[in-house]
Amino acid sequence: MSTRDDDILDFDFFDEEEPPSWDEPQEGGTGPPRGRGPRPPERRLGPPRNLTPLLRLVALIGLAILVVVLLAVWVEGCSSDRQRDRYASYMTDIGTIGTASQRLGEQLSTTLTTVGLKQEELDAKLAGFVQLAETQVQNAQDLDTPGPLHESNEGAAEALRLRAIGLDGLRTVFRDTVDATDSAEVGLQLAAEMQRLEASDVVWSDLFRRPAQATLEEESIEAVQVPGSQFVATDDLTSASALAAVWQRIQGAATGGTPTGIHGNQIDYVKALPSDTLLSLDTETTIKASQQLAFEVGVTDSGDSQEVRVKVTLTIPKQPEPIVQSKTIAIIDAGETKTVTFQVGALVPLAEQVAIKVDVDPVPGETNTSNNSYEYPVLFTL
Repeated sequence: MSTRDDDILDFDFFDEEEPPSWDEPQEGGTGPPRGRGPRPPERRLGPPRNLTPLLRLVALIGLAILVVVLLAVWVEGCSSDRQRDRYASYMTDIGTIGTASQRLGEQLSTTLTTVGLKQEELDAKLAGFVQLAETQVQNAQDLDTPGPLHESNEGAAEALRLRAIGLDGLRTVFRDTVDATDSAEVGLQLAAEMQRLEASDVVWSDLFRRPAQATLEEESIEAVQVPGSQFVATDDLTSASALAAVWQRIQGAATGGTPTGIHGNQIDYVKALPSDTLLSLDTETTIKASQQLAFEVGVTDSGDSQEVRVKVTLTIPKQPEPIVQSKTIAIIDAGETKTVTFQVGALVPLAEQVAIKVDVDPVPGETNTSNNSYEYPVLFTL
């Protein structure tokens, strides 16, 4: 041990003289005992004279603790990022499938409202739709699904499976009723299959979206959206009467003849929104321009047959280019009135009288077109 170590460790706690040894009795006088050298000087208690090594040790321990804490935080962050990325990747994949299925629903609606569609063409299209729907079911089942989302994924697959079943059912009914005579009964059969397609939207929402969102919240996964998928976007093709008319139209197209019965549509009214101001054919109507300005057109099927793909066009004269918008009514039954809305905003000609024109394209077999086009004098103001 060095002298420095003696300085640090050799303390005299009671500041007393060393007790006499029993082996060597003391003699008179104050001199040192015989046979022994001079007694070393006594040491007094004092603070350590060099704390640098101790401080260095404390600092090193603190640094080590900080490194361990930072490493733990980094590892936890990486793990959290990996978990979030896996959930996000899954939602992207199932969302892609759901979007494709939703487009399939739109294609079904377009097919059933195609003018002049024949049974053979419909059967071929529905066969392709069924095959696509079954592939989507398999794709959903094959996804790399995070453990907590397995049950939700089964809900999505079940919704897709209902769509495949419903599409196949529609194909079967159309194929098996070629020679049928009761359109009302056929409409009921088709509506039953369409109900499966409607139910698939409920299943996607209740058995996939809701539980999946709850799982994300439980797992503290943020900024990850659960996708939707709406197969039946409108109820135009869900009622038995509408589907019976679709079946009749397709069967009639199969004969290749001219449409029978009375066909046609008419413009019932045009009004400005949001003020609900009805436009007049004879009197100028003053309309306040705003960002919310729109026009609603009411169209009625004036014949005795269902019509599809009815195109409605709104034209507002303006320099240098007129405002022209068109929308299509997918399906309209005999006697039914449907509306289309055109958003025009504030970009209308101000302080001058113009004539707003509304046109409804004639449908096959329509002979009276006098009520398909009207002009309405208006004045736009601020």
